[in-house]
Amino acid sequence: MSARPASSAHPASDPSPPVPAGSAPPLTPAAALERIRRAAEVIRPHALRTPTLYSHSLSQESGRQVWVKLEMLQRTGAFKVRGALNKLAHLSAAERERGVIAASAGNHAQGVGLAAQVYGAKATIVMPLSTPTIKVERTRAFGAEIVLHGEHYDAAYDHALGLAEARGMTMVHPFDDLDVIAGQGTLALEIFEDLPELDALVVPVGGGGLIAGVALAARALRPGLRVYGVQAEGAAPMVRSFEAGRPVAVERPETLADGIRVGRVGRLTWPLVQAYVDGLLTVSEDELAAAIVTGLEQLKTVAEGAGAAALAALRSGRLPPAGRVCVLCCGANIDSTLLTRVIEAGLANSGRAHALRLRTRDVPGTLVRIAEVLAAQGCNILDIDHHRQGWKVPVGFVEVEILLETRRAGEGAAVDRALRAAGFEVR
Repeated sequence: MSARPASSAHPASDPSPPVPAGSAPPLTPAAALERIRRAAEVIRPHALRTPTLYSHSLSQESGRQVWVKLEMLQRTGAFKVRGALNKLAHLSAAERERGVIAASAGNHAQGVGLAAQVYGAKATIVMPLSTPTIKVERTRAFGAEIVLHGEHYDAAYDHALGLAEARGMTMVHPFDDLDVIAGQGTLALEIFEDLPELDALVVPVGGGGLIAGVALAARALRPGLRVYGVQAEGAAPMVRSFEAGRPVAVERPETLADGIRVGRVGRLTWPLVQAYVDGLLTVSEDELAAAIVTGLEQLKTVAEGAGAAALAALRSGRLPPAGRVCVLCCGANIDSTLLTRVIEAGLANSGRAHALRLRTRDVPGTLVRIAEVLAAQGCNILDIDHHRQGWKVPVGFVEVEILLETRRAGEGAAVDRALRAAGFEVR
């Protein structure tokens, strides 16, 4: 957990854009609260008020009282629509006529697409080439023009800037904009209405628009409440900046959480996070995958990697002590093929999936005998491959590769012992 003040680490500073290390926060909590409340009124007809629910299972698991803000139930499946609606509401008729442009890995794209539809503006969205198909198609469904460019968000953003200048369009930044930040802060107002007494908020962090808005609202309305941010280990410019005390870049951000895969902090969000956020931490890819599986099993909801980051932080055990905690699950737009891989990885990392290979004589009924042993152990076969040909398999023998789902973590060794006791060679 990184916390103020900064450490003595000195990673390479971000050369573009230059953000002054000692930048003053562009908003005070009091001024921000007024903007956030106005934003809440502006977006009310078009955005959902998402529920904040108590989780008995997460509370028991963590030893805290845990609530979850289910923002993945928001229109477009993510919180980004809040900021986009507020931004477009503040544009003039002439600006809407010329059109808006945004760079996004998908959630901001859909938010801008919906907001443009609401306010009758033409929208162009530049998306990284790696953007999941589901996010591309859903954005296109709002009538937006899609331009695929660059490997990551930062390349897409630079391209969008060029298009904005060439076409005379207004750039709608996904996080580095005061109207966008105020729109995202409306989420905190809903949480505080639902939970008058709360000790900590845990917030996923990409560029910092959401946590900046939430932290500003918290400092104005709940000054004693602590706000913690979470980034993926492979895409953590805000964490590195927080530790170093100055803006630091990640040259090639990599994470399955594409919604928070950014390499630079914002000119506006960085000083706000530095001033009003209590601490930041990172989570691994395995922890993100396990959190997505936890969301499916315990919350009965689908969360993308970015949306599950705060849940991963809670489950990591690395959050500072806090009795009453609200975790923001803020996005659900995950590609179905990626979700399949994530579920498999999450089960394996939690010890709930077990892969094995065994060799036995090639006689009738072999697979039936294997299945009977596995059934007696309470296992579910996820995948099975049967090999009798190839130079590695002796004549008269067969090799079987099996992927199993066990009833609880750590049962793989017991399964192996049961198979060996039944006469199978587990390799």
